[in-house]
Amino acid sequence: MKELILIAIGSALVNNVVLSQFLGICPFLGVSKRTDTAAGMGGAVIFVITISSLLTSIIYNYLLVGLHIEYLKTIVFILVIAALVQFVEMFLKKTSPSLYKSLGVYLPLITTNCAVLGVALTNVQKDYGILSSVVNGFATAVGFTISIVILAGVRERIEYNDIPESFKGTPIVLVTAGLMAIAFMGFSGII
Repeated sequence: MKELILIAIGSALVNNVVLSQFLGICPFLGVSKRTDTAAGMGGAVIFVITISSLLTSIIYNYLLVGLHIEYLKTIVFILVIAALVQFVEMFLKKTSPSLYKSLGVYLPLITTNCAVLGVALTNVQKDYGILSSVVNGFATAVGFTISIVILAGVRERIEYNDIPESFKGTPIVLVTAGLMAIAFMGFSGII
């Protein structure tokens, strides 16, 4: 149990997928304009990364290793992730059309979000079992959600501030993301 807690804290805060590993930057910067949209994207990413961690771990440990075709892991993981994202897209389109519309092109981009594939490959690289893979995937996705919602909140506040013309738009967002990364480095002493 202690090992799972360390994996969870390490994945969510210490080795934050966006602010420490710099994976998943595209949706982090693109969907973080409003907190409700960022939270919706975070929820979709939590679902996709958690389920893909479970499925890729099972497929890798029982199918690919059993058949001695571990070299196909990247292709198989991409196919699993693509299928999950299609499922999430259909689900959101049916149940929450407003969230589906607000996420726009960034929802299908979860398929190519390097954070999702990065978690699956990290689980294999660190030789995690199925439970550890799911915990790592869930915690990584929660860390992604925390960082994207924080950035969205800051961006909403920045709108009302007097910012020099040369810093408006993308430059101030990148500066803010950099300061967030520095702040998250403070968590490195936890583990």
